Amino acid sequence: MVRTREVIDLPPAPAVVTEHVYLERRCPRCGGCWSPGPGLEGVVVGQGRWGVELLSRIACLREEARLPIAHIQRELAQVHGLELSVGGIVGALRTVAARAEAVVAGHLAAIRGSPVVHADETGWREGGKNGYAWTLSTPEARYFVHGGRDRGVLEAALGTDFAGVLVSDFYAAYTTYDGARHQYCWAHLLRDVDEVVRQHPRDAAVRGWADALHRLFGRAQASAEASPAGRMAARRRCEVDLLAICAPYLTTGPPGGDAAPAPPAPPVGLCRRIEKHLGELFVFVEDPAVPATNNAAERSLRHLVTCRKISGGTRSEHGTDTKMTLASLFGTWRALGLNPLAQCRALLAAPQG
Repeated sequence: MVRTREVIDLPPAPAVVTEHVYLERRCPRCGGCWSPGPGLEGVVVGQGRWGVELLSRIACLREEARLPIAHIQRELAQVHGLELSVGGIVGALRTVAARAEAVVAGHLAAIRGSPVVHADETGWREGGKNGYAWTLSTPEARYFVHGGRDRGVLEAALGTDFAGVLVSDFYAAYTTYDGARHQYCWAHLLRDVDEVVRQHPRDAAVRGWADALHRLFGRAQASAEASPAGRMAARRRCEVDLLAICAPYLTTGPPGGDAAPAPPAPPVGLCRRIEKHLGELFVFVEDPAVPATNNAAERSLRHLVTCRKISGGTRSEHGTDTKMTLASLFGTWRALGLNPLAQCRALLAAPQG
């Protein structure tokens, strides 16, 4: 042998149409006519014509590759020689979403029972009208739902029995939600702090205040108390120190005499927010399982935000329901590091009730 050489290629993969012919036979004893059952369990879903493999590939092209419907049409035509209509592809996605409803409901139940849940929302247009897509997420599960931007959407999604810690930004729908303990996002808070510094670059006092906040957050993150009592004491120290940093900006009221009141210092608004939510900023120090930021929710939404930028949203309520269900399903598979194509095949091929 002189040498070897490998060539890696993809063979042409034309679509295969299989016609199943069922014969009817008459029983010589009873005289009745009998024909076999379909025998297509695990091959198609229900009475449909499209096989499990085709449905799975369409769903993956839509959710994983984020292709518009027209691009999915082209892909199937060019690669597999299969001409499908827009309505057919939309129907295929609805079929997968319908099969996934029970699975997604299980993911939501797991999220509601989790000790820590991240929440966030982003704009999502339906039929040209503004709305919002909300996410509830844990390291093992994703759930998306469409609605307005009021607290009711959050309450309906989390349910009435949620007993964990809700990690979120400072949007009013979260701060007014009374059904859970809170950990508010330090990434959002420090971003706002840095914006105040950017707007007042020559104010040394503002810079000192911002630096003190950053240093305190660093110390809080580095806290490694072993016992619950030690972690609780560390949390209280952090709260006292944070309030001391903000105290100079929390005194209100005009000076005595007839002098006009001085304009509020730049950090006043943020310091008041910190004072209001002081007890919900260092939960992560007391409980190491709670993150200090809501970055996980933003990562959970990133895929949907990209889809929105490509498509602009959905055209109907049915389309939105399908999108949210598939985003929940594929988002959970993605979070678990599973092969979405293999998981979709298994979902569609499972016995149908």
